[in-house]
Amino acid sequence: MTRTVVAQGTFDILHPGHVHYLEEAAAMGDELLVIVARKSNVDHKEKPICPAAQRRDVVAALEVVGDAIVGHEEDIFAPIEEIDPDVIALGHDQHHDDDAIEAELERRGIDCTVERASARDPEREDEVLSTRLIIDRILERRG
Repeated sequence: MTRTVVAQGTFDILHPGHVHYLEEAAAMGDELLVIVARKSNVDHKEKPICPAAQRRDVVAALEVVGDAIVGHEEDIFAPIEEIDPDVIALGHDQHHDDDAIEAELERRGIDCTVERASARDPEREDEVLSTRLIIDRILERRG
């Protein structure tokens, strides 16, 4: 039986922190599906710069990703209901409340676990592992 993992995020400017998250998520099962957030659903930070389809295509190009889709317009749990994963993998710093997610999964009759990926420390002094920090650096150097 295939163990399906769902990871989700904005993935606006793909960086090594995203790759680490998705590699750890992939290791939690046999198949990794990624849900890329729509701009309309990003309300906890700045809206993404790149269009959702572009962000999906870049994430889908990663070897560890089996498939990537753009999330639902209104209901972030709708794709999860369709996929019916065994695991939902959250990034170490994602704003989601694990208990609230588990409660909503139970309410919808989705039987899966919620696991968090670990943080990744920079491997070099100049490595940037955050979209926000990448944007700040661009503005500082080129703004």
